[in-house]
Amino acid sequence: MNKVKVGLMGMGTVGTGVYRLVEGHQEDLVKQTGMDIQISRILVQNREKKRTIAIDEDLLTEDPYTVLQDPEVDVIVEVMGGVEQTREYVLAALEQGKHVVTANKDLMAVHGGELLEKAVKHGCDLFYEASVAGGIPILRALVEGFSSDRITKMMGIVNGTSNYMLTKMSQEEESYESALKEAQELGYAEADPTSDVGGLDAARKMSILSTLGFHVGMNLDEVECVGMEEVTLEDIQYAKDLGYIIKLIGIAKQDDELIEVSVEPAMIKQSHPLASVNGVFNAVYVYGEAVGETMFYGPGAGELPTANAVVSDLVTVVKNMKLGVNGRGMLAPYREKKLKSDDEIFAKYFVRLLVDDQSGVLAQIAKKLAAYDVSIEQVIQKPHELEHKAELIIVTHQSTKKSIHHVLEELKSFEHIDAIKSLYRVEASE
Repeated sequence: MNKVKVGLMGMGTVGTGVYRLVEGHQEDLVKQTGMDIQISRILVQNREKKRTIAIDEDLLTEDPYTVLQDPEVDVIVEVMGGVEQTREYVLAALEQGKHVVTANKDLMAVHGGELLEKAVKHGCDLFYEASVAGGIPILRALVEGFSSDRITKMMGIVNGTSNYMLTKMSQEEESYESALKEAQELGYAEADPTSDVGGLDAARKMSILSTLGFHVGMNLDEVECVGMEEVTLEDIQYAKDLGYIIKLIGIAKQDDELIEVSVEPAMIKQSHPLASVNGVFNAVYVYGEAVGETMFYGPGAGELPTANAVVSDLVTVVKNMKLGVNGRGMLAPYREKKLKSDDEIFAKYFVRLLVDDQSGVLAQIAKKLAAYDVSIEQVIQKPHELEHKAELIIVTHQSTKKSIHHVLEELKSFEHIDAIKSLYRVEASE
C-alpha cells in the first residue's frame, strides 16, 4: 500500500488533536484517499514532557530540520505558531517540494501572499483552512464554492473570546471586567487578552478572508482595527432599544473593485442571522452576486474542531498527490488592490452624546450634521442623572466615514455637548 509520511511540527492542543484524528481514523482515511497516512516525525519543544496521549518517543525531535530535511516526509503540518521563524520553516519545506498544511493565522495574515507564490512556483499545495474560524470550512468554500461567483461582501464574527464576552454583557448584563475575568477562567481568553479584545486576532482573519475572497494581497496593516474595550452596558441597552445587537464584526466589502476591510464593534439588526451567534461560536456571512447571501456557522476554536480542519486539508493534499495535481489549484493574489478612502466608505452610524438638556440643542446639532451631508434617521433623548443634562442618541442615514469624523471634530468644540460617549457603525440594517 502506498504511504504518505507526515511531519507534524508542534504538539500543543491542536497538534495533539491532529495526532488523535490521524491515528484514530486510519480506516476512514485509507478509504477516502487510497493511501496510508502516517505521522513519521513530530517536532516538540521538550521530548521529556508528559503527554495526554501515548506516542512513540522515536518519532519525537526537538530539531525542526530533522523534520524539514527528512527525505521521506511528504507533507509538513505546521501547528507550532509563531511568525518569522515559522515562515523560514514553511519556505524551506516548499523549496524542497514538500506540501504544507498550517493552522497559523498570524503567519498567513503577514506572509500569506509570499508563501502562496512560493507554493505555486514549486508545484506544492499550501492549505490553511484552520487559520480562520476553527472548524468552519470557510476558506475552501471561498476558493471552490464561490469560484464562479463574485463576492461583494463578507461580514463575520471570527473571534470567540470577544463574542463570548459581548454575549455575557448583552444577555446577563455582566460588566466588561466581569465578562473578561470569566472568559479567562474558562480558558477562552489569555492572561493578556489584547489580541482578542483589541480586534487584532479578528483583523488577521479578515486579512486572510479578503485576500481569498477578493483575490488581492491584503496586508494586515491595511485592516482598520477597533477593539471592544470601550463597549459599555449602556451602549448595549441603547442598541437593544433601537432593535440592534452589538458584536465585534469583521467587515470586508468590494464595490467596483474598491475594497474596504475593518474590524470594529458594530450594531446589527436583532433579526439578522449574525445576531443569534452567541458564546464562543463563529460565523461568516458571505454575499455573492450569483448565489446571494450565505452563512457559515460553527465552533471557532478548540482541539478537535481545529484539528479536524487541519486533517481535512491533509486529506485534500493526499488526494491531490494521488491524482498528480498538487499546486495546480493554488491561487496567489492576482488582482490589483485598490483600497477605499474615507470619503468612499459609506455606512450608518450610532452616536451617543451627553448634552445640555435645553431647547434648541438638538436643532443646532442637526444643523452641524447637515453641514457635512449627514442626516438623522432616528433620535432618542433620555434624562441623565446629572441635573440639566440629557443623553442624546442619534442614528444617521448612510454617510461617508470622512463626513462622520468631520462632524465629531465639530461637535467636540460645541458648548452644549459635555462628551461624545460612543460611536458605532450600524450594519445589516436593511
